[in-house]
Amino acid sequence: MTIEIVTPDTTIFTGEIRLAQLPGMDGSFEIMNNHAALISVLKQGRIKVIDHQNKTQFFEVKGGVVEVLRNKILVLAE
Repeated sequence: MTIEIVTPDTTIFTGEIRLAQLPGMDGSFEIMNNHAALISVLKQGRIKVIDHQNKTQFFEVKGGVVEVLRNKILVLAE
């Protein structure tokens, strides 16, 4: 599964991952391989990304929108 985290200014992160945890408006949620299609609003918080080598990275966002479709996650972050 791939993820792309972009802001109006730049692309923060692009890569292959096995898990993403996002700060949803009603609480955090996780996305794994073969997740159902989804569009959701994000609140201020941290995005947690775990790659295939179990390396964890965090990205601070002020909010945004996430789209999940066919094992591709696109985060449009503020």
